[in-house]
Amino acid sequence: MRSILPNDTPALRKERGAFFTPDEITRFISSWAIRTADDLVMEPSAGDAAFLVAAVARLRELSHDPDACPTVHGVEIHAHSAEVSGQRVQEAGGEPHIRHSDFFLVEPEPVFDTVIGNPPYIRYQDFAGESRARSRAAALRGGVSLTGLASSWAAFTIHSALFLKQGGRLGLVLPAELLSVNYAAPVRRFLFNHFRDVQLVLFDEQVFSEAEADVVLLLADGYLEGPANHAVIRQAKNAANLAFLGAGQPWTPTDPAGKWTSSLVDPDAVKSLHAAVQRGLFTSLETWGDTTLGIVTGNNKYFTLSPQRVKELGLRRNELLRLSPPGSSHLRGLTLSDAMLTSLGRQGHATYLFYPSDQPSAEAAAYIEDGHRTGVDTAYKCRVRKTWYRVPLVSAADLLLTCMNADTPRLTTNEAGARHLNSVHGIYLDGKYRELGRELLPLASLNSITLLHAEMVGRAYGGGILKIEPKEADVWAVPSPALILACAGALRAVKEQVASLLRAGKLLDAVEVVDNVVLVQYSKLSAKKIKHIRQARAEFAHRRTTRAASGH
Repeated sequence: MRSILPNDTPALRKERGAFFTPDEITRFISSWAIRTADDLVMEPSAGDAAFLVAAVARLRELSHDPDACPTVHGVEIHAHSAEVSGQRVQEAGGEPHIRHSDFFLVEPEPVFDTVIGNPPYIRYQDFAGESRARSRAAALRGGVSLTGLASSWAAFTIHSALFLKQGGRLGLVLPAELLSVNYAAPVRRFLFNHFRDVQLVLFDEQVFSEAEADVVLLLADGYLEGPANHAVIRQAKNAANLAFLGAGQPWTPTDPAGKWTSSLVDPDAVKSLHAAVQRGLFTSLETWGDTTLGIVTGNNKYFTLSPQRVKELGLRRNELLRLSPPGSSHLRGLTLSDAMLTSLGRQGHATYLFYPSDQPSAEAAAYIEDGHRTGVDTAYKCRVRKTWYRVPLVSAADLLLTCMNADTPRLTTNEAGARHLNSVHGIYLDGKYRELGRELLPLASLNSITLLHAEMVGRAYGGGILKIEPKEADVWAVPSPALILACAGALRAVKEQVASLLRAGKLLDAVEVVDNVVLVQYSKLSAKKIKHIRQARAEFAHRRTTRAASGH
C-alpha cells in the first residue's frame, strides 16, 4: 500500500496490491515496534519506503545523536519502487539495504528485532500461478498450510514472522479479513501460538478508500514466546485518531483459529448468546437443514424472463420454471407466496426461468438461435455445459436466505415453490422439522440474538453490506426446534403483526415483537441482557455503515 510513482498507474498498483499508507499509521507502528536505537528493522514490501522512513525517524529519535545514520532493511518486487525507496531512506538520514526481489523468494534469516509494513493485498482471483505457489511454499516453511482461496497477505504475514529473532515484534497493516474469513484460520492460530502478546487496532472509518477494504493493525510481540492467552482490542475512529488510542480491552477467543469477530462484541452480549445455545434454546441453522447456493445461469438477462417477455416470445409453459426474481429485495417479508410472485411478474420482474425440453418448440428454438447469434453461448458457464441453453437446476427450497444485506439476513418461506438463483441461498429443511420450520422459523429468526450472531458469522463488504455464505449460515444461531415448538402458539398470535411491520419497513419494531415472545416469555432473558444484545448488534451495524460512508 504505497504512494504513486512515475510510470505507475492505478491499475498496476492494484495488480500488485499497492496502496498509500497514511503517515499516521507508519509513525504509530514504528513507534510501537522499535524500542531501542539498536533495533534491526525490516520492511518486507518496501514500496516507496513509507515505513522505512518512519523507522529511520524513530531510530534517530531513540539514538539522541543528530548525526546518526541508522541502517534499515527492505524487500521490494517493483524495480522503480525499490530505487525510490533507497533514495527516500537516504534523504531521511538512514542507510538503506533494499533488495529488489519477490519477498517469497527471500530465505528467512531470523535476525530482526522487528518487521513492519503493509503487505500487498491481492485477492485469490488475481493471485495465481508461480506467485501463489511461491507464497504457499513460504507459508509452509512456517508450518502453515493455506487454501487456494487465500489472498496474498496471509502468506506474507507468516513469511514475515520467520525473519524475527526470539522476542521480536511484528507490526503490520492487514485486511480486516484477518478477523473473519475461513482461509485466515491458520494465520490466526499461528499468531496466537507463536507470539506472547497480540494486539489488534480496529477502525470505525475506512482507512484505504482506494483499496475498498477495511483494515486492522496487527501488533504482535514476543515471537517464539507464545502462546498468547488473550488478545487486546483497541479502537480508533480513523488514522488521525491513533495518537489518542486507549489501552484497549482484553479478549480471549474460544478457539484462536475461529473467527475473531467476537472481539468486536460486548462480552456480556456474547455470554448471553453462548448461554442460550448451551441451554438448548438456540442452535445452528444446520440443525434445521442444509444451506446451498442457488442456480448459476451464466446470463441472467437471457435466461430469466418476465411474464410480458414470455408472452412476446410465445414460449410455452412447459418450457419455463417459476423463479424467485434475481436479487433479494422482494424477500424482506416472511413468505414468498404464489400471489406475491404473480404480483412481481405483473410489475415486470423476471419470475420465469427459460428451461426448454430436449425437443424445443419452434418458439423456444428461435430464442435459442437468438442467444447463439448474440453470443450468450460463449459465456464460460454456458459453453462448458453439454447443452448450453439447459441451465443446471437446484430443486425448490423450503426457505430462501438473503445473502447480501444492508440490515440483516432474512429467512423467507418459499410457499410459491419457486426456484432460486445464486443471488440468494436455499434452505432444505430436515424432514422432521420441515412443517414447523416452514411455518415459524423465518418469524422466530427475527430476534436480537440471531441478528447479533449474523454480524459475527457474516462478513462486511463494500457499501456496508453484510454477506453470509452457506458455510457461515450453517453455524448461524437461530431458535432451536424445541424452543419454537414451545412458543409456537405465541408466535402464531404475532405473525400477522410482524408481517405488517416488515411490509412497512420497520425491521427493529418487528424484532422487538418477536423478542417479547422468544427471548422474554420463553427464554427468560432479563431486560438488561436483551439491551446488551441489541446494543452490540447496533454497534456492529453502525461500524459497517460508518466504514461504508467514510470510503466514498
